[in-house]
Amino acid sequence: MVAANAAFRAFVGDEHVVGRAYSEVFPGFAAQQISPMVQRIYATGEPQTGRGWRFQVDSDGTSPAREFFLDFVIEPYREADGTIVGVSGIAIDVTEQVRRREADQQHAAEAEHRYAQARDVITDLQRRLLPPGLPVLPAVRVAGSYLLADTEDAAGGDWFDAIPLPDGRVALVVGDVVGHGVAASAAMGQLRAVIHDRLDETGDLLAAIRAADRMARRVPEAHAATVCIAALDPADGTLTYCSAAHPPPLIVSADTARFLPPSGARPLGTGAGYDVAADHLDVDDVVLLYTDGIVERPGRNPAAATVELSQVAVDAVAGRGFHGPLPAIDRACTQTLELLVRQTGHTDDITLLAAQRRTPPAPFECTRPADHDTIRAVRHALDAWLHDHDTGENDRFLLAHAIGELVTNAAEHSRPDTVGGTVTVTAELGDDAVVTVRVADDGQWRDRPRTAEPGSRLSGGLGLAMTAELVDDLDLHRGPDGTTATVHHRLTRPARLLTTEEIHHGVPAHPSEPVSDLLLVLDQPQAPASRIAVHGPLDATTAPQFAAELTRRTLGGTHPLTVDLTAVTHLASSAVAVLARRHDTALSLYAPAGSLAHHVLSLVALPHVTEDPHFG
Repeated sequence: MVAANAAFRAFVGDEHVVGRAYSEVFPGFAAQQISPMVQRIYATGEPQTGRGWRFQVDSDGTSPAREFFLDFVIEPYREADGTIVGVSGIAIDVTEQVRRREADQQHAAEAEHRYAQARDVITDLQRRLLPPGLPVLPAVRVAGSYLLADTEDAAGGDWFDAIPLPDGRVALVVGDVVGHGVAASAAMGQLRAVIHDRLDETGDLLAAIRAADRMARRVPEAHAATVCIAALDPADGTLTYCSAAHPPPLIVSADTARFLPPSGARPLGTGAGYDVAADHLDVDDVVLLYTDGIVERPGRNPAAATVELSQVAVDAVAGRGFHGPLPAIDRACTQTLELLVRQTGHTDDITLLAAQRRTPPAPFECTRPADHDTIRAVRHALDAWLHDHDTGENDRFLLAHAIGELVTNAAEHSRPDTVGGTVTVTAELGDDAVVTVRVADDGQWRDRPRTAEPGSRLSGGLGLAMTAELVDDLDLHRGPDGTTATVHHRLTRPARLLTTEEIHHGVPAHPSEPVSDLLLVLDQPQAPASRIAVHGPLDATTAPQFAAELTRRTLGGTHPLTVDLTAVTHLASSAVAVLARRHDTALSLYAPAGSLAHHVLSLVALPHVTEDPHFG
């Protein structure tokens, strides 16, 4: 570096930059694709520009990296004879504007219904045809991302799928139908359904791709579609794959990447013969399937873009790009997109689907005294175990509530004349993505009377009814030595359906926030009528406290009160019973659409409003 003004030195965080090597001042810029951009200026003489790019600057390697968003222009610096001898750059820090815009967008998103149907009909159709989630497996992590075409007509025919196979393998599918619009989306849905059905029934890759080929000959919109199917055996790392004119899978480690040899050169509907090839995936390595939109980007020839993809994927898996809480498998599907697409834009849909072998976490087991103090301890421990398996937030919520109800039952089955009663909770995840959770106690089943004191649990099996609705399957075994409840539930995690805005400003990590066990009941004096907001868990431990608080604030049920349940982190049947007993006389319940309370109250059909009655 030969010259720098005061603003640049402040950006770097170091007064002494002149005379130092660029790579020394910015060691992380190579993985953030800034250094290659500078090298292209030397090679081509073409200036480079960017608007709102994200940069992370790590000056000393010990402090947390500082993050900026910049508008910039970098141009070649030439001698009088036109020889390029350097580059000069001008940048404007737009971090504040970007953050403000992001805050405004977040505020607008929170003000809308989570399930609002305001998207374009074609886009909505396409997303509904894609799988709602990816399977959560014990020895394989699976992640995916989908970026719609950056054009007005948008929706096209890319699709992805991940299917646990009968023999313990997992099949990964990525395909691309020619064209855009409703016809392409419909053809995509048909091909995906055919391939999924064959794989789910037989696990045979050739049978699946041949069935898709036959369908593509009958359906004109599916003709010439491309597809790649790969099956990974987590036990020994064997990877078999079969493709129809689709880009080959990419094997990525922390240091290297290699493309597998193509196994089929002709697309679906052409009656081609297809072959299965084999390779191997080591533990912690990633296999990446993708559509050609990632290599056919504006201003890049496919050969150069393919090399660029492999280099960026290696840096993303190794964590040499942006720092943050995303695991390697998610970085491969999000940061790879961000770092490549923000430079060039994109004109076609882009799909990335990745799988990573891993050593599976041990099964879950916890034995504790059968009392109310155990409810939260088990709930938090099981949630941490599910988080280690990359379980999606929705399934973690469902299981936290279901198992919380079963542990509460176990605590209440404990006989008062028995000392030392225990409850044991075990959980194990199968190769079919189904988790089996057992809650066993050594107490005796006791039926409840129909009437109950305020704050106690209602009879009639409200907790068990909620549990049965929350999970896929519930089985109860009652015997002389205790009760065992067994839950089966298929686990998924969502794929990332991304927007161009997220690509340019950084894909959000969505880290899990720690859940507090503190219950707060706060006045909302700015409301025109009596109103409180509840923060924290409403479970068997806090339900009596909550019932007493409602009795006090409603003057024994004679004074109307609005209860804002937006910030409730857990809503057990014991608390639902408290709300139900008082609802007809005094309470008006507010639970916004998409909130945890809305989900539970809808499940038990307890009336509530989803639009804020006072500040809507």
